[in-house]
Amino acid sequence: MCQRNNDDKLEDLVGKIVNDYHTYAGKRSELSYRCCAHYFAPSWNTPIENSMLWMGGCRPSSFIRLIYALCGSQAETQLSQYLLKIDDDFDINHGGFMSDLTATQLGKLNDLHLEVIKKEDKITKTSANFQDDVADLPIADVVHADVAVEDALDKHEEGMAVLLAEADKLRFETLRKIVDVVTPLQAVEFLLAGKRLQLSLHDRGRVRADVCGGVGGAAV
Repeated sequence: MCQRNNDDKLEDLVGKIVNDYHTYAGKRSELSYRCCAHYFAPSWNTPIENSMLWMGGCRPSSFIRLIYALCGSQAETQLSQYLLKIDDDFDINHGGFMSDLTATQLGKLNDLHLEVIKKEDKITKTSANFQDDVADLPIADVVHADVAVEDALDKHEEGMAVLLAEADKLRFETLRKIVDVVTPLQAVEFLLAGKRLQLSLHDRGRVRADVCGGVGGAAV
């Protein structure tokens, strides 16, 4: 009974986090139409973080890769404990660990992974087409910044804002589907690992930026 109550509390917590992310993505989509370029290289990120961004955020497929990494790491640890007999409780079934993912869960995650990668590729190709359109502008027109150039850049930003919204939608849908596949405890573990990874990368990025004098790098 106690375990069931804990699962219900964790499920409520995960649901709140997912809903908050949905609200955040919706608000960002609304604001991106004003000036979406800022979301592709946020000033609050470090240069190394911005270099890893995909469509203003992380790749949705990286969510599933994180689960695979957690699963492999925990399985390796438990195997070591078993072989070395370090932990007397190694034979206890820790149902919330990612290493306890069932074959059915792994199969669903794999199918989701393949589906998400295809959608990522589609968005990436569309983004590349937008960049090609801007690159096709005559150099002389860009230098003089006439009305045609401004219109082309406005069109580019509008198109990228649409793609940003699509990418955020894909991130949300991927997160929601992952939560549906895993247990409440596994979902909490996944969300916590993702936040730790984000904060760790930010801290490391700040250190690297300080070493480089805080300069993001000159344009070439």
